[in-house]
Amino acid sequence: MHSGWSRRRFVGALAGGAAAAALPACDGAPAPAATPTASPATGTSPSGRARRPSGPRPLYLGTYMSAEGGGKGIGVAAYDPSTGRITGSGTITGVGDPSYLALHPDRRTLYAVDERQDGAVTAVRLSDRKVLGSRSTGGAAPCHLSVHPGGRWLLSANYGSGSVAVHPIDASGALGERTALVRHSSPPPGPGQDGPHAHQFVTSPDGRHVLAVDLGTDTVYTYRLDERAGTLTEVARARTRPGAGPRHLTFHPGGRHVYLADEVGDSVTVCTYDPASGRLRVGEAQSTGAGPGQNYPAQLLVTGDGRHAYLANRGHNSIARYAIEADGARLRLLDTVPVEGDFPRQIAFSPEGTLLFAANQKSSTVTVFHVDGDSGALRPAGASFPSPVAVCALPL
Repeated sequence: MHSGWSRRRFVGALAGGAAAAALPACDGAPAPAATPTASPATGTSPSGRARRPSGPRPLYLGTYMSAEGGGKGIGVAAYDPSTGRITGSGTITGVGDPSYLALHPDRRTLYAVDERQDGAVTAVRLSDRKVLGSRSTGGAAPCHLSVHPGGRWLLSANYGSGSVAVHPIDASGALGERTALVRHSSPPPGPGQDGPHAHQFVTSPDGRHVLAVDLGTDTVYTYRLDERAGTLTEVARARTRPGAGPRHLTFHPGGRHVYLADEVGDSVTVCTYDPASGRLRVGEAQSTGAGPGQNYPAQLLVTGDGRHAYLANRGHNSIARYAIEADGARLRLLDTVPVEGDFPRQIAFSPEGTLLFAANQKSSTVTVFHVDGDSGALRPAGASFPSPVAVCALPL
């Protein structure tokens, strides 16, 4: 096993307490109707003040199948958009270690990483939950993927081998053979790292560039994607402070500021972004609100109105709430709220931004919070939902 992948698994992939019971098999149950959703690439909600819809909404859950007490595939559930209550309805099988999920812009196809030594990405048609096939990512342990806004290209990050890949998407939503694979061969690994570890690959809000966050090299790489050929050309790179270990970035809705969750350095960093060149300028590290003790920041979300940001703290087991000031240039820590679970690996907004979901890996639960549209305050939505080794929640 790749030693870098071992570190990732140590941080949480195979760790944790007793897992909850697996969801039942689908047995041909009809898929919930798809609805408009937020873009998972930018980590923003469409609106923090939108009216709550009525009727159940689909929720898909990622897991580690190879973990003790892990799942059997992609969990299928529904949630009440008013109360946040989750009800399980099945499992999509045929996908190995689907630890991260993304939706096509037309909302007809779901994509999952196969986070294994021989990494792959898989497409699932949502109308009948048919697996449309898998394609090799050309690397080890892919841990993140996103769909380019045009809907023609799938971007994925191989953590174990420190590379990023591009796959074409055809009219049916199925994936073609890989068109690009770039390994982060420089700069040298940061303190305590054994090599590059690509952790996220996303498109900028204006669609001009795609950005790869690499924890191992303490670097964010900016590429230009050729939308006809699916190839990548590096145009810029930004070094974070040594040992920061950047994991995920999130754009402010204004498009000129970026927030980095630094997994290794237990910090948040505000960066400026130049849309014309794709260059990031890295600012000073800021507090996660976790205090002393081990803490691994996981992911940041920003409300659609650009007024508040939220950070998942693994270890401190909290969600930090920030006020966003100076048109996105400054974060001010307001408070931290217990996540009511163990090791919140990933957080996501409901499409309207009125609910926040946290996938808690070690407690094998998903917790839900109501989001106040004015203050950004979080209020627990009720009992947590059991989901085996929950590492990703995708509400539609």
